[in-house]
Amino acid sequence: MTDQGTRRPTRQRAALADELAGAAEFRSAQDIHASLTASGTRVGLATVYRNLQAMATDGEVDVIRTGDGESVYRACATAQHHHHVVCRVCGHTVEVTGDAVERWADAVAAEHGFSEVRHTLEIDGLCADCAAR
Repeated sequence: MTDQGTRRPTRQRAALADELAGAAEFRSAQDIHASLTASGTRVGLATVYRNLQAMATDGEVDVIRTGDGESVYRACATAQHHHHVVCRVCGHTVEVTGDAVERWADAVAAEHGFSEVRHTLEIDGLCADCAAR
């Protein structure tokens, strides 16, 4: 596997990075592809998926699964390990860190004989604006 520093930069990856940099909410690969196509960027949907996966692996984008199992993406606001609190209605997202979560994940893994543990934690709910409506 290559790392972020050795991946060959491509115009498609640069276009994806630019597209994601302008949005705070999570978006599907199909939505990103449609937006790129509408702006005149020629890129195939398979290329969008492949580059989003590579960017997620490299820590450039966050990826979460929606309630229906679809992967959605957005540019990372921070390079450190973090989790998300996501509004179920509007998609507003806040990045959070939590030492208690990290300790818990490590303890559960160790209790069951696992090491080199990775994890994700997504919390969803209603943001203040959506709850007020």
